[in-house]
Formats: sequence, C-alpha cells, structure tokens
Amino acid sequence: MILDLLRLNSLLLGAGDRLVGHLGLTSARWQVMGAVAAAERPQPVAWLARDLGAHRQNVQRLVNDLEREGLVAFEANPHHRRAQLVVLTDKGRRAYDDAMRLQAPWMNGLSEGLALEDVAAVRRVTTLLRERLEGAEG
Repeated sequence: MILDLLRLNSLLLGAGDRLVGHLGLTSARWQVMGAVAAAERPQPVAWLARDLGAHRQNVQRLVNDLEREGLVAFEANPHHRRAQLVVLTDKGRRAYDDAMRLQAPWMNGLSEGLALEDVAAVRRVTTLLRERLEGAEG
C-alpha cells in the first residue's frame, strides 16, 4: 500500500506539473500558493511549511522563486522582525485561480465512477497514517 501511495504521489505531481506548466507553475509552487491562499491571514514561511508537512528550507526556496516571479510578496510581520509574512500578489492570485479552474474538471474526471464510501475510506486511512507519522516525528 505504501509503495502504491508513493507511486500515486509521483503520478499526481507529474500530472499537476503538466496541468499548470503553461501557467508558469509546478505542482510544488501551486501547492505552496494553495497554502498561502487557504490561510486565514498572511503567514510566515515556517507556518506554511508546517501546514504543508514540509521542510521550512524547501518551502523557503519555493517562496523565494515565487517572489522572483512576482506571484507572492513579503510583508512585515508585526510579531517577528525576521519572519516576514507571505501574501499572494494580484498576479499570483490570477495564476492560482487559473490553476484551480483547470484542476476542477481534471479532478472530476479522475474521480468519475468512484463510490463516495470508497473515497471516505481512503481519506480515513490516509489521515490515520499521516497522524501516526506526525505523532512519531514529535
């Protein structure tokens, strides 16, 4: 099962890269932009990394790339001088929204014919495994 999940992850990342590549994005950049977009308020890179379950250094590299492309910007953090807050720019919001418009029909096609009970079971199992792994890290 774990090997199947790893292979699925690789296939999803490759498919995501192809889906949003013409927007100047990769799956990794899109994922980080999604974390920025989903946050209730601007967050520093360390918090985004935590939310993504990723290493801060990897997220920092991606955020720096996105900033160079004009897709995100840094804002002053009133609570921490060095940990700037990450926000989507107008250009970044448009790119993210364009990616999400492409994602909906793609995901609908992938999930066509799947029973809701099966999807719920997969979600329960993957959530449980993730929680156990996160607990083991702590």
